[in-house]
Amino acid sequence: MLSDIVDLTFLFFFSFATLFLMRKVAKPIGLVDKPNARKIHNGAVPLVGGISICISILYYLFNNPLIIPHSGLYAGCISLLVIVGALDDKFDLSFKVRFAIQALLSIAMMYLGNIELTTLGDMFGFGEVELGWIGYPITILAVIGAINAFNMVDGIDGLLGGLSTVTFGGLAILLVHDNQTNLAYMCFVMISALLPYILLNLGVAGRKFKVFMGDAGSMLIGFTVIWFLLLSSQNGTNPPLRPVTALWLIALPLMDMTAIMIRRIRRGDSPFKPDREHLHHIFQRLGLSSHQTLVTICFVSSCFAGFGIFGEITETPEVVMFLLFIITFSVYSLLLAYVWRVTSFLKDKLR
Repeated sequence: MLSDIVDLTFLFFFSFATLFLMRKVAKPIGLVDKPNARKIHNGAVPLVGGISICISILYYLFNNPLIIPHSGLYAGCISLLVIVGALDDKFDLSFKVRFAIQALLSIAMMYLGNIELTTLGDMFGFGEVELGWIGYPITILAVIGAINAFNMVDGIDGLLGGLSTVTFGGLAILLVHDNQTNLAYMCFVMISALLPYILLNLGVAGRKFKVFMGDAGSMLIGFTVIWFLLLSSQNGTNPPLRPVTALWLIALPLMDMTAIMIRRIRRGDSPFKPDREHLHHIFQRLGLSSHQTLVTICFVSSCFAGFGIFGEITETPEVVMFLLFIITFSVYSLLLAYVWRVTSFLKDKLR
């Protein structure tokens, strides 16, 4: 136990040191985020959070290659993702290129690592749903969806780090409950590597040392989340993590991405066209500060994850958990669609 704490503490400081080193590299090569109509911040901020986290994780896996199955494959996948993400941060690659790389990595994950979505569990109340060959395209969609769900929430300081910490923390609790201790420990490894980024991103060390995650980091986190979720829910252990529980662990990023893409399509826009209509943007336009928005969204996400943990531990029927998820998503989408009417109504009532 003590050695584990020492390892995690060392990784925390290793990640901190890597961040400071990468900051020095970022500006000379132009890997910085500059303010524009959609990005409101002061000055050019280094986009090195994801690169630093990747280096830290690779360092840990190099010294602990047996901590998870196929650690070499995972390391290769996140390395390629971070390279593509860094190129996207600098040159703004087409979303088609990013999706193609993500799809190829999901295929590698399935064929080289045998990590895929094979069952949905008893999600519909008719018994275990085995996917067979259709599991391959669904796995590809799940990987692309998870990566881009976490990419889309990276809109204000601390939000991506906070939401991913909620997800990895919740998953760690469930994995300990399911006696999947090595994978649970990897969740704590991810949190330890993330914490230095969160501190600098929030300006704890001063604005001079501020950093952003960049697409390199959001893709790394999204891919890691879906890798861990598939590894823990599709491995045949008894009991495995139930697939429906995974939905609750990533509920807020997943709901926000899906709801906003539906709204864009209804307007006749591309679902991948950037805008300022995400949940964090709405909270800010309602008058909340960035920190208030961060705390509120992370609290809501924690409630969703907590409900998933409760359902898993108490063995609430999967069909009930799935039905409640669909109802929650429907209410969430409806509130976002009519957010201004709802807030105007509430303001009138409170006068």
